[in-house]
Amino acid sequence: MFNRRQILAAGAVAAAVPGTFACATTGGAAGASGFVRRDGMGLTLNGKAYRFAGANAWYLPWLGADADYGDHGRLTRELDRLNDDGVNNIRVSASAELSPLKNSVRPAFRDRGTDYNETLLVGLDRTLSEMGRRNMKAVLYLTNFWEWSGGMMTYLSWVNGGRYINMNDPAHPWPEFADMNADFYRSAEAVGLYHDYIRAVVGRTNTLTGKRYADDPTIMSWQLSNEPRAAGAADKVRQNQPAFLTWVNDTARLIKSIAPNQLVSTGSEGLKGSGEQADIVVDTHRSPDIDYVTAHIWPGNWGWLDRQNMAQTHDRACALTAEYIAQHVEMSKGLNKPLIIEEFGYPRDGDLYDPAVPTTLRDGFYDTIYAAALADARAGGPIVGTNFWAWNGEGRAAHADFRFKSGDTAWLGDPPHEPQGWYGVFDADASTRQRIRANAAAMSALSV
Repeated sequence: MFNRRQILAAGAVAAAVPGTFACATTGGAAGASGFVRRDGMGLTLNGKAYRFAGANAWYLPWLGADADYGDHGRLTRELDRLNDDGVNNIRVSASAELSPLKNSVRPAFRDRGTDYNETLLVGLDRTLSEMGRRNMKAVLYLTNFWEWSGGMMTYLSWVNGGRYINMNDPAHPWPEFADMNADFYRSAEAVGLYHDYIRAVVGRTNTLTGKRYADDPTIMSWQLSNEPRAAGAADKVRQNQPAFLTWVNDTARLIKSIAPNQLVSTGSEGLKGSGEQADIVVDTHRSPDIDYVTAHIWPGNWGWLDRQNMAQTHDRACALTAEYIAQHVEMSKGLNKPLIIEEFGYPRDGDLYDPAVPTTLRDGFYDTIYAAALADARAGGPIVGTNFWAWNGEGRAAHADFRFKSGDTAWLGDPPHEPQGWYGVFDADASTRQRIRANAAAMSALSV
């Protein structure tokens, strides 16, 4: 972990770079109605401060598809439930690469060629149409660092003769998977395939509304990737940062050239995705084409919480969570950009998956996140919103072992590589949903 002095120093270095952070407002027509815009450390919507309570629901386009794996009725029910809870911002997958990797979701948006999956793209069209009807905003990510939706390792396999590493393969222990993924940023052919997909999706016209995606204010932000990292090992993060940064800046510039009225973000975890090096986080978010800073928080995955001894380590996990948020607040201030805590997850009591298991400790973790975000927003700080991971809604695991199997259509927020029900919030989680509603009301009251 980095201490406060180191974080402040990184922010001071950032602020000292001439011309780097002077851009206070994102590109595009300043008067464009309905688009979320950046103004210094804040976001605005139609001239008022925009602060939100959000969720992750990566699978919504699959529900929206006209296919046997789709469920239009459930799509509308899930959006209605979230809307009733005050959730007005949803982070959604707009990509998945057909992959040889284990646990990668199928169907996918694309294979190696440019004949993209129109059925699933129409599912995305329907998702955006239904979100627009409810005045919700979408954050759409365009690939994945991890294997569960194909991602960067799949792009590499398409151009390197079929070589890849499976995540969690005992023959290739951590950080070999993450370090190999760094080859993606240096592969002109792999990045070219990815950029082709970006041009097609960001430049797409919604088949249901007739509106160009780039002209749709429902889309708040395009995201380069889910949790991109320069590498896994801390020394390789710094070594690979130049190639990673070229990819970040070139891709952000490409998206802005197609959709100048929409925001662009990295999808980064923050410090944990940057070798815990504050200057790397600052560097990654330096471009004026990157509109805000992102942070993800996973105490159970990062060793802050002992999942076999949750009650005794819960207070430590919450304390480290509060510290992590404070560190990213300081970096965002140095960058003069907003901060979104766009992923945070915590297990049910006992690290179990069944919806009948209580969420006592998870609720306390949510309280920590929401209290920190609300206090910062009230103080005029950079935190503008949060997106919990993830909304399961009425989805339930299809199998007694809570594992996803190929062909399953019981879509949950817990991705295919994880136990179904591990981190997701079910429609029956009354105490957690009460906290989400309270946070939504408090954040909405500040949007004036």
